[in-house]
Amino acid sequence: MNLIPLAERMRPQSFDDVIGQQHVLGPGKPLRVAFESGEPHSMILWGPPGVGKTTLARLMADSFNAEFIALSAVLSGVKDIREAVERAQLIRANSGRRTILFVDEVHRFNKSQQDAFLPHVESGLFTFIGATTENPSFEVNSALLSRAAVYVLKSLTEDDLGAMVERASAEELDGLQFLPEAKEMLVASADGDGRKLLNNLEIVARSAQAKQLQTVTTEVLAECLGDALRRFDKGGDAFYDQISALHKSVRGSNPDGALYWLTRMLDGGVDPRYLSRRIVRMAWEDIGLADPRAMTIANDAANTYERLGSPEGELALAQAVIYLAVAAKSNAGYMAYNQARAFVAKDKSRPVPEHLRNAPTKLMKELGYGKLYRYAHDEPDAYAAGETYLPDGIREPGWYQPVPRGLEAKISDKLAHLRELDREARKNSK
Repeated sequence: MNLIPLAERMRPQSFDDVIGQQHVLGPGKPLRVAFESGEPHSMILWGPPGVGKTTLARLMADSFNAEFIALSAVLSGVKDIREAVERAQLIRANSGRRTILFVDEVHRFNKSQQDAFLPHVESGLFTFIGATTENPSFEVNSALLSRAAVYVLKSLTEDDLGAMVERASAEELDGLQFLPEAKEMLVASADGDGRKLLNNLEIVARSAQAKQLQTVTTEVLAECLGDALRRFDKGGDAFYDQISALHKSVRGSNPDGALYWLTRMLDGGVDPRYLSRRIVRMAWEDIGLADPRAMTIANDAANTYERLGSPEGELALAQAVIYLAVAAKSNAGYMAYNQARAFVAKDKSRPVPEHLRNAPTKLMKELGYGKLYRYAHDEPDAYAAGETYLPDGIREPGWYQPVPRGLEAKISDKLAHLRELDREARKNSK
């Protein structure tokens, strides 16, 4: 019996062997061009588990005949970083070879640990490749992020995973066959994760070998993998279809539907932390200021799960989902934010009006900064009626349109009252 795990034996040896990620590895695509350029550059590989981040880093080292040093942010500390730097310095001094430093789960390093790489990236001591399952915009220091290209990797498709089964069966498993339904179930159990697929496949192959089977049925698959198959039913419900169903049940104010999809995903093995992040997003995106308590409850539920873990913490997530489902709904803030971003992205850079500028120095005051600013607290009802707060030349866009539900109904009334005060003030100033 081969003691090397199947996932390691199946690790691609060239870019042509890589299954999936053709949106960045196909002919003329950015990562393929980067590899073919002859000059390595620092990069962040962002994607879910089991999609080839480590494999691509290793292939890059092979492609450029570079020394490969790997660190795991989960297991490594400052001492390991220092040793990696010293090793890269020795490699350059002794052979002149490039070094590629690969940091898996780079988002697990804190700011000071990430900062430790910066001078060596800038000096060219090594090419830095970080792998992360989290959004690098939030989890990787801006200084390090600015020195690295970000490549987004995707979950493997069912076709990708099916091709992986066929290749593994032919090359490593003596042509082991699967009935179509069994293959479909095996592929679905992996949830887009190639490493998980190969691990499951290896378990099944060993069982089949012990029973002297050449063809795997759904019964054999269920016996070998058990609860691992509960993640998806025979129809192959996709992970993102289920999270979509949860989100839409909340948006549709159906607590039973929301609870069904939440518990379905928890039962299938989805990381509750992922669900807690999605629940917080739902509160801000679909409820917003119609019921600000929803954001607090969603955040509190996420924090409760962090404190209690499973299964106790899952009750907090369930109750948050119920509250969100029955809360008043509004996407007014979400829509206003998107419209503002779209406007700013295509608009020119406009100066801040002088009356809104800060004037901490004598020169600034002499230039008129803040001269005509009206301090709202000194005005009737603490509102400077008729005042403007946008750059010159921009009409009031009216991006935020509160809905007539929950707290936003009262917000709408207040804004209508303030707009009437503005009209009166401008009429009287003419």
